[in-house]
Amino acid sequence: MKKYILALITVSLFNMTNAQETVVIPNSADTRVITTGVPFLLIASDARAAGMGDVGVATSADANSQQWNPAKYAFSLSKSGIGVNYTPYLSRLVNDIFLGNFTYFNRLNERSAFGVSFKYFSLGEIEIVQDEFSEALIEQPNELTFDASYSLRLADQFSMAVALRYLRSDLRIQAVDANAAAASSIGVDIAGYYQSEEEAYDSFNGRWRGGFAIQNLGPKIKYDDGGRENFLPTTLRLGGGFDFIFDDYNKLAVTAEVTKLLVPSPPELGTRIEYNESGETPGFQEDEDEVLTEEENYIIAGQDNNVGFGKGIFQSFGDAPGGFSEELREFTWSLGAEYTYQDSFAFRAGYFNESEDKGARKFFALGAGFKYTTINIDLSYLFSASKVQSPLENTLRFSLVFNFGDNEYDEY
Repeated sequence: MKKYILALITVSLFNMTNAQETVVIPNSADTRVITTGVPFLLIASDARAAGMGDVGVATSADANSQQWNPAKYAFSLSKSGIGVNYTPYLSRLVNDIFLGNFTYFNRLNERSAFGVSFKYFSLGEIEIVQDEFSEALIEQPNELTFDASYSLRLADQFSMAVALRYLRSDLRIQAVDANAAAASSIGVDIAGYYQSEEEAYDSFNGRWRGGFAIQNLGPKIKYDDGGRENFLPTTLRLGGGFDFIFDDYNKLAVTAEVTKLLVPSPPELGTRIEYNESGETPGFQEDEDEVLTEEENYIIAGQDNNVGFGKGIFQSFGDAPGGFSEELREFTWSLGAEYTYQDSFAFRAGYFNESEDKGARKFFALGAGFKYTTINIDLSYLFSASKVQSPLENTLRFSLVFNFGDNEYDEY
């Protein structure tokens, strides 16, 4: 018995003198914001949606539905249309950064339609001066997309659409890196839209609307062979709304929308240090800790986000380091309203909200629209409600829409 006790004491003393301990030090610079490539795709390019707080997946059909939900084209009252949009960006600092968008759609028949769109984001001119004797070099980085969609009415009140998008991001600065090249990728959208028949209520008529869209499904975008691959801004949009039709002249449309990036959350990282608490280790002073291993970028919480775009979509629903509560904070939501009088004048208002630790975009929006024969003119204005200033704050956005064959498909 004494031998067993002596052996136990010997092992305990050995473990105490050769004890190992692991410490993980969190990185204070960690951020929870999800970043993607070509983020300009998330900017509302048309003034109508912008005036309602970036609401567009479940609003009524218009020429600019391509960005939000091309399935709405199957419910357009017009035979065809053209949308031209202009959005100044960082207008309080510079005057040559802007987002431009051109869209065309056509209803082929009562059940199907197609649309095409071209979007261009200019980052202005960058002047590069190497030294006082060299001539200044001018670079003009830009990004663009071209897409085409087809929508089909599967039932009297429901339609679906698919869209294919080509993306090109030319942010290269050849004066700095002669081997830099433009990056490109492709993306696919899948969308659906529901619009009920007009129903009679006590003092007004009404119509329900609903829509969904999964946008920018596609492989990562990469700028060079040694660079990092960036996820596309794959986005899930869900929305619903109701039209209050008071009479032939007055209508109020109310819409709500939630969105989520289907991109993996960045994990919480830290430095993992394993050391030996030995006071008599050669080369160390007494009571000094001997470092055995040191691992940087160690994942403390969450999951590794260096995965393919397909796996990243499913991973994005359950990989937030903060658990379910943080997953909920990754959703943005917006509310919008549009009042129209005689289908000739429209007044719009909306609010957009994003969590503080996910980007902190919060803003109110106002907008107005005017219709003269076949031409619609729309304007919108943004008021930031966040501590983080929006690059679109105090910016007027303009849209010009031409409708052809107006009310040719007036089915209600």
